[in-house]
Amino acid sequence: MSKEVRVRFAPSPTGYLHVGGARTMLFNWLYARKTGGKLVLRIEDTDRNRNTDEALRAVLDGLRWLGLHWDEGPEVGGDRGPYFQSQRNDIYKKYLNKLEKAGRIYEDDRSLRFKTTRSIVQVEDLICGRIAFDMSNPATHPDITIRRPDGGWIFHFVNVVDDIEMGITHVIRGEDHLSNTPKHVDLYHALGVEPPKFAHIPLILNEDGSKMSKRDKGAAVSWYQAQGYVPEAVVNYLCLLGWSPKDNREILPIEEVIALFDLDKINRRSARFDLDKCFWINGQYIAQMTPERFSELAIPFLRKAGIDAEDSPYLRGVLAIVKEKIKLLSDIPSWASYFFTDSPEFDPEAVAKSLQTVGAGARLERLEASLKNLSNWTAESIEAALKTLAAEYAEKPALYVHPARVAVSGRAVGPSLYHMLEVMGRERVLQRLASARIDFCTT
Repeated sequence: MSKEVRVRFAPSPTGYLHVGGARTMLFNWLYARKTGGKLVLRIEDTDRNRNTDEALRAVLDGLRWLGLHWDEGPEVGGDRGPYFQSQRNDIYKKYLNKLEKAGRIYEDDRSLRFKTTRSIVQVEDLICGRIAFDMSNPATHPDITIRRPDGGWIFHFVNVVDDIEMGITHVIRGEDHLSNTPKHVDLYHALGVEPPKFAHIPLILNEDGSKMSKRDKGAAVSWYQAQGYVPEAVVNYLCLLGWSPKDNREILPIEEVIALFDLDKINRRSARFDLDKCFWINGQYIAQMTPERFSELAIPFLRKAGIDAEDSPYLRGVLAIVKEKIKLLSDIPSWASYFFTDSPEFDPEAVAKSLQTVGAGARLERLEASLKNLSNWTAESIEAALKTLAAEYAEKPALYVHPARVAVSGRAVGPSLYHMLEVMGRERVLQRLASARIDFCTT
């Protein structure tokens, strides 16, 4: 019987959740889901001077926003904890004692160092292939520090100890850790433990080939949240940074990615970050989104803009007709705000062009009277009434369409007028036609 797959993501809570870290978590999550294994979230918080509760919350909230839930770890629990390195001091002391008894530890200027095996260390990487690291030269590969003079633990040591204690079978991490791997393998062997399988995923580079830094646009997961990206779209895009289904498709439901995902399908070369492609994918997700999901995602943005919105047939009707205009969820308030107020803001230029022209007031009055008597308040009936009215006066429908749009919405652009009036409702439409005629029209 094969051993259960156990993978982990181990961020340090020293800042926001970087897309590189999110991509690493995603690939671990995909592999765990594909194999029926477990994903452990472990917080590497031994750097007391840089760790903050705010950064920890940003990591946890960012992962949950992406839908990448962990099986063991903070706020979930599990039988391999604690899941914060700051709470595992006694465990580290136990393993330090093992190395001391084996004669592999010595003191150097009050620090504790691990005696490196001066040999060639072979690493069988599931992505990069077999790599031989020559550790024989102490000038290029000095003995690693595992404990500072102040008692603080160094990453290399606690990382290996935690992976042993938590039963990690596969270490899937960024390629920038590849050079650390022979040191870790040496530690595993010194502790008498078979190392896990390693898989180092390619780095994420900017389009110009430079390494993506924390300062680059789109580097923080929180930026996508604030901008109004759809989490499913961001996850879809991150899947394509170093992996592909091999058939040139770019829109892939996560269930399909899980079915297709495997470590041997991860590309060897670095991935180029393309924010324009992520934006395009986001638009595709919005266009294909169900009314229920669109409403769920829209409500927080509407409320943030001061619009008291809740899921209802009216809200879904509004969202259905503005959807084609939306590329980011943060666009929704500007396209939908006038549906939720009795006093819409009027664009002065639109008012001057459509309402303060000769005959605009009379046309709105005629339209108001015509719509008041409609038996069915539907887009089709409204369109037929407007066009019949225009034909009766031998005028173009546009002479009624443009003033009506500005009268009810305050602006010159928007969704289909007839569908907009249907969703807005007879009472609100008639009230706005009358108010705009009185407030802005002269004839």
